[in-house]
Amino acid sequence: MLRTPAPEHAAPNRAAADLHAQLDLRPGQSIELLKELHILTREGRINQDSRRKLKQVNHLLQFIEKVLQELPPREGGLLLADHDAGKSYLGFMLYDLWRTRHGPGRELGHLYGIETRADLVQRSRELAARLGFERMSFINTSAAESAASAALPDAFDVVTALHACDTATDDAIAFALRKRARAIVLAPCCQAEVAARLRMNKALQLARTPLAELWRHPLHTREMGSQLTNVLRCLYLESQGYAVTVTELVGWEHSLKNELIIATWTGHKKRSAAERLQALLAQFGLQALLDERYPPQPCGA
Repeated sequence: MLRTPAPEHAAPNRAAADLHAQLDLRPGQSIELLKELHILTREGRINQDSRRKLKQVNHLLQFIEKVLQELPPREGGLLLADHDAGKSYLGFMLYDLWRTRHGPGRELGHLYGIETRADLVQRSRELAARLGFERMSFINTSAAESAASAALPDAFDVVTALHACDTATDDAIAFALRKRARAIVLAPCCQAEVAARLRMNKALQLARTPLAELWRHPLHTREMGSQLTNVLRCLYLESQGYAVTVTELVGWEHSLKNELIIATWTGHKKRSAAERLQALLAQFGLQALLDERYPPQPCGA
């Protein structure tokens, strides 16, 4: 079992301390785990791609930890779902940092990684077993199908999705609403659906409104679609009872997909947000998305 010694038990050796400083790691973050995840080589080296990935995940961990700290305790610990988990870097690193450092009800109850690729799910299961991470499970299903999976609990404290591609982020939101998540942390990626619909209606919209000049050129269509997608998601979450914060995940030099959406359950469903959502869909000729992506749902934590 992989153990990360607490500072009071053993000071890291000089080489480990230097590596922690060089990589800007969190206090107590396990270098051995980073090696198991192949972020670091066995010699403690790291390439530029892995460095960028590590920086993104560590920044996201800071936001998630803050969210976890502010949640009321739950008997048996907090439940987390990580959508489009991939190689589960986020899940393993969060588990290692959070599992034993908090009091009753605030420790990690269980973390579920949700991933469509069977080989990555199997690899993550094997690694969790090897490390003794007993409160981790990996489910081989899509974000869209996961809400109906019998392998998952009926409610979650936090739902995360780091660069879940295109509509997988919308599926993670739908999952979170159905599972009455108390917080949602999203770093969206590759928002292509709205851009495709903007392209379909471009000629009509150019004749109807000068606003269509914002997406007349293909590059602008892609960027406009991405921006509009996240604005619609935020309005939808507000209309369903969440307070929403939008910020940067990391510096733009590390990732072009840099937006971070944090939603926390308040129970106050904003009618004005629902009205603005519908008005925006109508303005951009996207009314067909209302029932598919933004249906009203009962939600209460």
